[in-house]
Amino acid sequence: MFPQFGATAESLSKASAMVFRIGTDAHLYDDPEDVSIAPLLDSRFDSEKSQALKRLLALIAQGFDVSNFFPQVVKNVASQSLEVKKLVYLYLLHYAEKRPNEALLSINYFQKDLSDTNPLVRAWALRAMAGIRLHVIAPLVLVAVTKCSRDPSPYVRKCAANALPKLYDLHQEEHVSALEELVGILLTDHSPGVVGAAASAFNSVCPNNLSLIGRNFKRLCETLPDVEEWGQILLVEILLRYIVARHGLVRESVMLSSHCTQSSPSEKDSAEVRVLSDNDCGSLGGEASESKLTTLLLRCYMEGSDEYLSQSAYTGGDATGLDSAIFTSAQNSNVKLLLQCTSPLLWSQNSAVVLAAAGVHWIMAPRGDVKRIVKPILFLLRSSHASKYVVLSNIQVFAKAMPSIFAPYFEDFFICCSDSYQMKALKLEILSIIATDSSISSIFQEFQDYIKDSDRRFVADTVAAIGLCAQRLPNVANTCVEGLLALTRQESSISACGSMDGEAGVLAQAIMSIKTIIDQNPASYEKVIIQLARSLDAIKVPAARAMIVWIVGEYGFVGQNICKILPTILKYLAWCFTKEDMEAKHQILNTATKVVLCAQGEDLYTFKRVLNYVLELAKYDVNYDIRDRARVINKLLSCHLASQCKEEGTPDLLENAGLQQEIAERIFSGKTKATSDTPNSFRFYLPGSLSQIVLHAAPGYEPLPKPCSLLYDDLGQSEGVNQGAKIPQQGTDNSDSFGMNDPDTLSGSLNEESASNYNSQESVTSSVDGEGTGSASDTSDDGHSTSLLVGHDIKGDDKIGPLIRLSDAGVATAENGTASVSADLGELMSKKALESWLDEQPGSSEACSSKRRAPQPSSARISIRDIGVVVKPKIHNLLDPASGNGLRVDYSFSSDISSISSLLVCVEVSFENCSTGPLTEIAVKYEESNESLESSKQALETGGSSPTAHDVPTVIPMEEITSLEPSQIAKKILQVRFHHHLLPLKLAVFHTGKRHPVKLRPDIGYFIKPLSMDLDAFTDKESLLPGMFEYTRRCTFTEHIEDLNSDDPNSSFKDDKFLVVCRSLASKILSNANAFLVSVDMPVTIGNDDVSGLCLRFSCEILSNSIPCLITVMVEGKCSQLLNILVKVNCEETVFGLNLLNRVVAFLSSASPPT
Repeated sequence: MFPQFGATAESLSKASAMVFRIGTDAHLYDDPEDVSIAPLLDSRFDSEKSQALKRLLALIAQGFDVSNFFPQVVKNVASQSLEVKKLVYLYLLHYAEKRPNEALLSINYFQKDLSDTNPLVRAWALRAMAGIRLHVIAPLVLVAVTKCSRDPSPYVRKCAANALPKLYDLHQEEHVSALEELVGILLTDHSPGVVGAAASAFNSVCPNNLSLIGRNFKRLCETLPDVEEWGQILLVEILLRYIVARHGLVRESVMLSSHCTQSSPSEKDSAEVRVLSDNDCGSLGGEASESKLTTLLLRCYMEGSDEYLSQSAYTGGDATGLDSAIFTSAQNSNVKLLLQCTSPLLWSQNSAVVLAAAGVHWIMAPRGDVKRIVKPILFLLRSSHASKYVVLSNIQVFAKAMPSIFAPYFEDFFICCSDSYQMKALKLEILSIIATDSSISSIFQEFQDYIKDSDRRFVADTVAAIGLCAQRLPNVANTCVEGLLALTRQESSISACGSMDGEAGVLAQAIMSIKTIIDQNPASYEKVIIQLARSLDAIKVPAARAMIVWIVGEYGFVGQNICKILPTILKYLAWCFTKEDMEAKHQILNTATKVVLCAQGEDLYTFKRVLNYVLELAKYDVNYDIRDRARVINKLLSCHLASQCKEEGTPDLLENAGLQQEIAERIFSGKTKATSDTPNSFRFYLPGSLSQIVLHAAPGYEPLPKPCSLLYDDLGQSEGVNQGAKIPQQGTDNSDSFGMNDPDTLSGSLNEESASNYNSQESVTSSVDGEGTGSASDTSDDGHSTSLLVGHDIKGDDKIGPLIRLSDAGVATAENGTASVSADLGELMSKKALESWLDEQPGSSEACSSKRRAPQPSSARISIRDIGVVVKPKIHNLLDPASGNGLRVDYSFSSDISSISSLLVCVEVSFENCSTGPLTEIAVKYEESNESLESSKQALETGGSSPTAHDVPTVIPMEEITSLEPSQIAKKILQVRFHHHLLPLKLAVFHTGKRHPVKLRPDIGYFIKPLSMDLDAFTDKESLLPGMFEYTRRCTFTEHIEDLNSDDPNSSFKDDKFLVVCRSLASKILSNANAFLVSVDMPVTIGNDDVSGLCLRFSCEILSNSIPCLITVMVEGKCSQLLNILVKVNCEETVFGLNLLNRVVAFLSSASPPT
């Protein structure tokens, strides 16, 4: 390659490899036996220690034993460098079991790191201690996990939850009760990340202690959408197990609806649902097949492998084997809450989460609501190629039990050229199950293309699917038989030439499909049997010949025409007996025996002669199985074949002859029906599980618990034990400061300690007051703080305060006394808790505090007093006049807080009659579920009693507008509970007897409410939410340019560009988010037109769980130009915080619509 440049392929590959290694640590793998590692470990420079440790880890990755460096590595655990400390932890985890004595030397350093001020160091220390699998340090690890489960940092608490399974595996018998208490504490945590890790710990430590879930069930359900994806999978499984154990199975579900007389399916559903299994096709149909398979599914879901196999003779009057008293209704509040909270997960990006949520709805949802899982699963089938086989395996089970829900989507199961053989086989089976009279023509057209495929094994499966469709739909049976006969003639000619591999399997499967169709009504297929018999000479495939011979023997006396040619067929089979393969010989012997036992009249003598001839040939066959079968038949029919038997026989011989005759008829004449496969030959597993894919119980698989096995008494006793229990302590006296006796504070979160009180009814305009904006103190005697009054008249306001306050230090002094007592008390409690946690002296804490309060550059704090005037919520269109028959419906989100429940969002709906005539009976109702008025009335009656999530209806019914004249406008307040802050809510607008479906799209900016706090409380709260709870994005802002160029004479900020920028930013955010303006800070050392350094702070809290969210907007650029905005959101709810950040960036970047 490129010889003119002297380059070769080898040299170019080496050069490219060297380029990719630039700036990486790949060079560490080049000198595996470098002797300079030991001096570097003893170096006093952290960079050299880091290089040495990286080389050691590179050697470990290459398989070298570097345990001889253990003493030198252990002493570096006390390093102050985070990078060195992390590398040391990795090394120790690898060699701790090999060098236990040296590893114990590092335990003291780990315990010291557990009190480090950096949460990352505390988490690493705990992870390292839990990873050292030494029984000696198990008590120390338990104390460390107990301590970290109450850590202020959610990341450390998450590491504590992840350490519980390791500790449990180390000492399974010891400390079980303590571990269960820790799991219960972590399950009550406010952080979704901690809850997901706690769910994993629950599955490992105490999967059967479902009483821990009962105390936090509603909270876990509400947290479920915000938990990380892999934690959602475990949490969904745990919540499902609890619901079944606590309340039982839903009577209206797919599992039980076919057995319960009170909620039996309609005739239409019964006619549509037919279930077919692989080995029992055609033997079941209608309601009987549905009942049998749903019973089987229920047994498989609830019974373990040992219990399932032990019940080989499973029978019973009750189809489910369960007492009807342990069933529950779909209207159960906990069941509804679980189904509601798992509904958003059906559209998750993680395929495992979708299948887990679909499993919950499949088992617990009412039969009519199961269809909601279809579209998410089909979307997953189209979008995720890696999980297609797993999804198809679960769809196969769903379709067998309820084929009607997938029947309209048969086109999604058409074969793609990129599908593997296993996926093709599953799709074919699903198509054969969900085929209906309306879709069978399209499916058969696809099958015609599949038969031409080069993969003959796939063609054989297609032929089998055609037979299954003919069984399910008798109307197309004749068409299927004609096509299969044509395929048989074609394949027999191809197989005779030997031109393609796999034709034998296709031909044999075609005959098998014809056989299954004939089994349904043999008398109507007499001509088909004759055609198959005549094709025996052309068909050379042994399996196909054997099946044709069986068909002839089984249905030889069905019609009059077959009986006429039967002697000829038997003579032909006897003539070619010695040339047949073993399986064909077996069937020839069986067919000849059947014919002799059933024949009467003149042909009986001929049939006996043919049978004797075949038996004589079989006695000398090379295959011992053929010889043994011939001897058995000859013995059973000895007296039947010998004409002199009855003349020479004694009474004993005659009695034995009658017994032999009876046995032969039982075996060969069909008097003993072949026992169909019992349910124990099938095995289904829970949807979404690995066991459902591998078709056996995988390690860790657990079936559903027995319904209603968790009683009220068990739940109550467990609650009492948990509330009075005490976690093992380290023996320190200051551990009580974390509120261990209060179950609400067991999570260890300090959010409640430092949060200030607020008034939920406070509006945006409350930021007028000086304390609300977090302004600095008045002028002090020492000159550290000054106040500059910039006044402007505001009509109707009797209280005029300073507009701009200049602060030299930016920090209020303690002597001014303006801070509230409650804020000081909260700050003091937070300091004491943190000092107790870190085991520090109060003096050191004060020193850190004084160091932290170093003088900052001078800044001006602006109080925008008329900001409420320019706050204009965005108006959205819900129904346009063209679609609504003259009715225009607009809506905007209101900043008002619902007095009924904090979960409700207030929406101001505007109705305008754009038609020429009056409109009557105008109302907005929830479309998806018919919620009873009783739940709404109950919610209204509770008023301020804070009803729980499952008690709050989706939509509080609004008062109906009786009449609306042309051009008239009416406004109503609609209180709505969205199921998720990203999913729209389906509503219906009714007027004049007509219904118009609409979608109300949520705005995450109004899933929050204002949280009043001053600047000190804001900064304290912000310091508690660093790292993984801080999210930033950049954008540009241009709306202030229009305000600067406007000619509004009423604008009080027209001459001050800085105030225009501040007001534009503040009004933009407050018009799109229901937040509280804390402060507007601007450095005073700026140019005339430079607004860089402007900082706006907003505070709010999430409606559903009252978790604070802090929004900080920092500005760079000039007033008259485009501004660069940095938006920062601090929130403990990771998913909500990221979505809120994206929303803020979106409306700041977009230009406002023209007015």
